Amino acid sequence: MTDSQIFSHIATTLQFSVKQVQTVASFIDEGATIPFLARYRQEATGGLDEEQLRAVRDLVDFHRTLEARKKTILNAIREQEKLTPELEEKINACKDLKTLEDLYLPYKKKKKTRGDIAKEKGLEPLADLIWEQQTVKGNPIEIAARFINSELGIPDAETALKTSLDIVAEWINESTDVRDTLRAIMRKYGIITSIKNPATDGRTNFEDYYEFRNRVSFIKPHQTLALNRGERENVLFVNLDLNTERTLERIDDVVITNDHSIFTVWLQDAVEDSYKRLLSPSLERELRNELTEIADQHAIETFATNLKNLLLQPPLKNQVVMGIDPAYRTGCKIAIVDETGHYLAGSTIYPTPPQEKIEESAAVVNRYIDTYGVSLIAIGNGTGSRETELFIAGVIQSRKEKNSAERLNYLVISEAGASVYSASANAREEFPELDAAQRGNISIARRVQDPLAELVKIDPKSIGVGLYQHDINQTSLSKKLDDVVESCVNEVGVNLNTASSELLTHISGLSRNVARKIIEFREKKGRFTSREELRQVSGVGDFRFQQAAGFLRIPGGEFPFDNTGIHPESYEAAEKLCNLFNIDIENLSKEQNKMESVFSGIDKKNIAGQLNIGVPTLELIIENLLKPGRDPRESLPKPLLRQDVLKMEDLSPGMKLEGTVRNVVDFGAFVDIGVKQDGLLHISKMGKARKRVEDPHDVVAVGDIVNVEITSIDVERGRIGLALM
Repeated sequence: MTDSQIFSHIATTLQFSVKQVQTVASFIDEGATIPFLARYRQEATGGLDEEQLRAVRDLVDFHRTLEARKKTILNAIREQEKLTPELEEKINACKDLKTLEDLYLPYKKKKKTRGDIAKEKGLEPLADLIWEQQTVKGNPIEIAARFINSELGIPDAETALKTSLDIVAEWINESTDVRDTLRAIMRKYGIITSIKNPATDGRTNFEDYYEFRNRVSFIKPHQTLALNRGERENVLFVNLDLNTERTLERIDDVVITNDHSIFTVWLQDAVEDSYKRLLSPSLERELRNELTEIADQHAIETFATNLKNLLLQPPLKNQVVMGIDPAYRTGCKIAIVDETGHYLAGSTIYPTPPQEKIEESAAVVNRYIDTYGVSLIAIGNGTGSRETELFIAGVIQSRKEKNSAERLNYLVISEAGASVYSASANAREEFPELDAAQRGNISIARRVQDPLAELVKIDPKSIGVGLYQHDINQTSLSKKLDDVVESCVNEVGVNLNTASSELLTHISGLSRNVARKIIEFREKKGRFTSREELRQVSGVGDFRFQQAAGFLRIPGGEFPFDNTGIHPESYEAAEKLCNLFNIDIENLSKEQNKMESVFSGIDKKNIAGQLNIGVPTLELIIENLLKPGRDPRESLPKPLLRQDVLKMEDLSPGMKLEGTVRNVVDFGAFVDIGVKQDGLLHISKMGKARKRVEDPHDVVAVGDIVNVEITSIDVERGRIGLALM
């Protein structure tokens, strides 16, 4: 297909216009980013959102890859002088890689097979007779006797027949009709089974799969991933069960076209051999790979959803935070950061076993609280977190007894990825004088103040909100997570004068190198006072500026629009709009009531025409005039803060608690209810009035504050069952 044919096909698939698809592809080919197109080119794309734009991008990439593969295959077959017009037409008509590779299979270069050896013995003409099924009279043995050749290892007619079947078996294996039939049978009737490897000793995480049976059509993505891991770790033996007799009958129906052929019985033998030796192993691997791809995609989407919800957690602004990285023998690292995330001080305390220096540790913590005005304590959830939480809760309660008006809280947060960041080149560059443990602790404190700004410094796979993230396709995962991070960063926007290099790297149009140059420019010449100054940075040409400018904010800059999501290319239209309604641009915050009044009833189409812009651009301008410098995260519920702590022994079935969703997976969600172990809110306990829930993400998201009831407690195994209230 040509590009125009590809665009037409995608338009039909996605139910967009061909012009929309062509426009999006053209923009992306020129280097435009998805966030830029979604926000600032709505008129051109017909209002497509980020998800729709990425769907177009991915399908264009897929079909261009498919067309490139077709060309490679056509050239390879043409070089063998075996390309017929019919085959070329079939290849060009292919819409998927699987069918394409099936067509190419007979012409693929491969190691010498049993069929190749049979051909070398001169048995291909006999195989043709068997395969074509046109011989209805005579004796197969007598016909096969013509091919006896002792020198080539064919001493008798029966050997000739049996050996020629090796060729026929390979033809059966290479038949697209046979392969498609067997694929359909496997998908509809196949049963995935697993049993425990007898050599496995002790308990494992795969006990639910020691005697597992499930139809291929019913198997869940998380089950596929668990089976794959159990098999890889040699704990499980996994197989595909099929009714062999019925399956062979179905393949016979495809292969045998003339029951009167004298070679029918021999052809049936070839079908059985081909099925057991070639087709079944090959297509079982293919099916397992297909199930894995489906599971991978599902896991990637789950991970992406969780990551987005985590990154868009509301920041706790104007807080002086004490971050604590708990431990036992090596002590708990403390770091104090001010309201802007600037590191102030830090040390190590030993309130946990084996030292348990409670009084000394409390004195250090109290001194830091008093000296720096700490208002929030963030405790990592790693080793020793439970004991550290008990210690901090005790300190807070002691302080409350002396000053009941003091507003001091704590929260336990995931420290996933903190150690990865602490050992990174960026962390070493930022804090060269500190050891890795302390750098990681600063990360824990900062991710409370602004989760997005801090978590973008960490490989998303290390953040801890995935499902089997290290088992799935890493290329696809990385691409999807990069999309999520890009989307989140650009949705929120960043302060050009405070953003880190890692944060700037994810801004539309900015590369890692350009992000560093922006930091260098800022350090050398001072803060940016306007977006226009960005053009002075080496590497920021007109195109980069166009892609990035709208996502960069300058609070307190020379021009109020620079602290909004209004793009510089729309400044003239925005000024005209303000002048049209006598709005004071220099004092937008004081004009809010007036703007809400005048903009609520305007004829947008008419006003857009007067300003020579599209209605989507007008709506974007109005939205940002009404909320200059708005952070979309501010409207979300804030994290749950605590002053006291619960113990496992304090819990009992029926108790009602408030908790924070930490991770959402296929079978439910893990909820932090203030004890060491997160409780499991199983999918079966999410529906109200016995309503069945199909997808946990329809009910909860990472970061949600939920009310739950304890349904079960297993102290020995550290398991808590929850139900949504």
